Amino acid sequence: MSFPIYFAHRLLSSIPLLLGVSILLYAVLHLAPGGPLDVYADNPSVSPEALKNLERELGLDQPVPIQYLHWLKALVQGEWGYSIRSGRPVTLDISERIGPTLILGGTAFVLALLVALPLGILSALRRYSTVDYTFTFLSFLGISMPIFWLALMLQALFAVRLHLLPSAGLETIGDGSLPDRLRHLILPACILAVANIASWGRFVRSSMLDVLGLDYIRTARAKGLSERMVTYRHALRNALVPVVTVIALDFAGILSGAVVTETIFAWPGMGRLFIEAMNGRDYPTLMALLMIGSLALILTNILTDLVYSLIDPRIRYE
Repeated sequence: MSFPIYFAHRLLSSIPLLLGVSILLYAVLHLAPGGPLDVYADNPSVSPEALKNLERELGLDQPVPIQYLHWLKALVQGEWGYSIRSGRPVTLDISERIGPTLILGGTAFVLALLVALPLGILSALRRYSTVDYTFTFLSFLGISMPIFWLALMLQALFAVRLHLLPSAGLETIGDGSLPDRLRHLILPACILAVANIASWGRFVRSSMLDVLGLDYIRTARAKGLSERMVTYRHALRNALVPVVTVIALDFAGILSGAVVTETIFAWPGMGRLFIEAMNGRDYPTLMALLMIGSLALILTNILTDLVYSLIDPRIRYE
């Protein structure tokens, strides 16, 4: 089966899954206490009649199943609805935020990949050495350290004390040049990459150690192949097959929006939009963001299969 046919088959088979996910997410959002109109209910200048009219205009007076069917019908027609918080089309709000998220997430992903792979391989090749113990300690530290605390500490150090990097935002007001944007990108991208570097590096190390102990690796060495060829042509290629799955799942999470990182650094991306929508109980925006995240996870799983076949030609689409 060719990959385009396989891709279309997987995409069509994921429709029932997305439908089930949408039902579950819609129900959970509406089961939470409170609602979008709570902010107006505490305002004494807003009369109960005005609240009723607003509730009717937004369709919140109807039963939740009916609201879901209206939302699903609009979704099929390509309409994401209007944001309760801003009053603008949801697609417009998301289109303004998806670019910064792709920039931040893509930079963090590449940075984590460039650091985690070499460190994981080096740690496996020098097992139980000082390098291995140091990497293991730093990995556990990176995995266990709260991201929000590390972000605040780096802000205090590089932005407040040393004045080397800006503390927040996408760009300096009145500037917006490429160097200025790059300076704003450094801190959030590094913070977002830390946890992935730690987890991916440990996984690469574990996978490499499993492969290096197999019989065909010993056979390759016995044939007189160089250690470099044994490591990178034979061991690494097979060790990357399970690693790809972990990286793909994390990549989907990064693209869905780094909620904590974007909030701390005031980065105008989808993660920060999610927090704003959640605080305002903006159901249309929340559903759109959650469905985009679900779709991104499904697409990355499908594309992961393509990467599998590139790494190991023995893998075929079925």
